[in-house]
Amino acid sequence: MHVVRAALFVASLALVVGACGSSKTTSTATTAAPNTTSPTPAAALDASTAVFPTEAGAARYQDPVAAATGFATDYVGFVSPVVGPFHAGDPRSGEVEVRPAANGPVTTVIVRQLGPDDSWWVLGAATANIALSEPAAQAAISSPVALKGTSTAFEGTVQTQVREDDNVSPLGEGFVTGGGMGTMGPFDGTLAFTPPTATYGAVMLSTISQENGSVWEATVVRVRVGS
Repeated sequence: MHVVRAALFVASLALVVGACGSSKTTSTATTAAPNTTSPTPAAALDASTAVFPTEAGAARYQDPVAAATGFATDYVGFVSPVVGPFHAGDPRSGEVEVRPAANGPVTTVIVRQLGPDDSWWVLGAATANIALSEPAAQAAISSPVALKGTSTAFEGTVQTQVREDDNVSPLGEGFVTGGGMGTMGPFDGTLAFTPPTATYGAVMLSTISQENGSVWEATVVRVRVGS
């Protein structure tokens, strides 16, 4: 995904953000975007709109690539991903490309500085092979949630999960079937999930490597799962 296209995704999520410690190093360090010298509205510091890490958790990242790497391995489930450099979209946000292998597809991780310490957080992720149109980012969902979009995957199968914050086990798992053999095709399904204990979570759609069964690419959207 080109920087400009992903930056548009950042801008759309930033509208939601606007409305509404120590570094954990898990990858090769890279140069972070410079902090803006302009005052940042308090509302823009709200970290509840981020998928990873969570406000209740202890992990904080002072480097955007470290945040993207932590998200890729600890949240999505990539095994030894190839992580690219940080590309700034504006002074406080940007993207990092993650691949499962050097020749694998790109999952673009959207990162932003949030919170009183200006640490780096993940707002979501997108891959060109899984385009989720419903639910939208920041939508309130209930069980069963409708999942709509387009995709291409081996035998058309895309794995689906609903997650809540601070819970390693998904609330619900399933799959949808879209296009295959490199041709994008529509998917339209539902996914039931157990009652959440948290207010926020995410919907994750991913494909699996046929070689070793590990995550190959993923689209992750922040949602509200509880009242």
